[in-house]
Amino acid sequence: MPQPKPDFSLIMGRRPTPSGRLWNPSADVYRSPEGWIVKVDLAGVCSNDLEIELHDSLLTIRGCRKDTHYSEGFVYHQMEITYSRFEKQIQFPDRIEGASVAHDYNDGFFIIKLRSENSSN
Repeated sequence: MPQPKPDFSLIMGRRPTPSGRLWNPSADVYRSPEGWIVKVDLAGVCSNDLEIELHDSLLTIRGCRKDTHYSEGFVYHQMEITYSRFEKQIQFPDRIEGASVAHDYNDGFFIIKLRSENSSN
């Protein structure tokens, strides 16, 4: 059986994305008395590679999931996991002003807590 030829090339250390799909990680958003809690499914992403930006009522999370097992000479047989850069944006109903941002990364979930200075935000 002939080996499938991947339709990608390695450029500056980037990993292949033969499916061509862009990764859009799932997220849950909770309102609490202290502010907001955002939980994003980021299995396989190194927490050091994540960027968080909060501007007005828009939270942006950027990063990249890389395939650390792929190596030169490997030919994939089945590839369902998307490896790529991503940008997840979450729009809140109101501006978030003066919030402190705390985050934790546990069991593949990136959890962001936006604590408002007052309970109305």
